[in-house]
Amino acid sequence: MRKFARFLLKLFGWKIDKHTPEGVKKCVVVMGPHTSNWDFIVGRLAFMSFGVKGRFLIKKELFFFPFGFFLKRMGGIPVDRKGKNNLTDEAVRHFKENDTMFMVFTPEGTRSYNANWKKGFYYIAQKAQVPIYIGYMDYERKIGGFHSVFEPTGDSNADIKHIKKILSQYKGRFPENGIKAED
Repeated sequence: MRKFARFLLKLFGWKIDKHTPEGVKKCVVVMGPHTSNWDFIVGRLAFMSFGVKGRFLIKKELFFFPFGFFLKRMGGIPVDRKGKNNLTDEAVRHFKENDTMFMVFTPEGTRSYNANWKKGFYYIAQKAQVPIYIGYMDYERKIGGFHSVFEPTGDSNADIKHIKKILSQYKGRFPENGIKAED
């Protein structure tokens, strides 16, 4: 599958940065900018080319037959967003129950511009005691990959501002909806 994913990426003109999280078994991946549904497809192929199964939380209502089967195969983890459950604890449980876990988040929470990121990825990384890898996609240069590892300091606002600054240098498919460094 790795070679097939690399072939497809190359066919569509994408390059994947060789800077990979070598030897990492568990981490939170914060991806950006997220401006198009195509981000999922390109991102999924990139993870396949690394030989990593990216996992993502998705509302359980979408896990109906036959769609649910494919969502699970692609790394989807069904969650109940309406219940009184704690999604942070549920995500941490998945880290504890799995030997390998790359949990992927797009904290913008939408493909439209959003200055107010969801902070769940940050709290999950802290509680699970795993690093945050900053992943990017740059449609302008058609390159994506892992930028760097980030260890949370405990100051979520400052840390998220730092992550935004890094990701703001990359252009999404719709740049006007991308991340602004000054947010």
